[in-house]
Amino acid sequence: MIHWLSYTCIGLGMVFWFWGTWPLIGHRSVLFKLHSLSVADTLGSMSIIVGLLLKIPSEWPLLILGIISLAIWNTVLGYVLAYCSSRENNHE
Repeated sequence: MIHWLSYTCIGLGMVFWFWGTWPLIGHRSVLFKLHSLSVADTLGSMSIIVGLLLKIPSEWPLLILGIISLAIWNTVLGYVLAYCSSRENNHE
């Protein structure tokens, strides 16, 4: 049962990765594309890490650190991109 749940989480993570890549083809703004890509990548990567956590629970400290790092890194990166974008738009 745990192996099945682990593979489900890993598969769901891969689906999120591809789902986040799909909006890059559209005609929306660059910020919308970056936002959808970063959210889907974060959720996909976290889902994969949860799947790995179920598969190899002995490595839980490193995997939990990976989840926390993903959450912090992508949040900060989103703020930096939004700040840079607003500064660029204000100076035109």
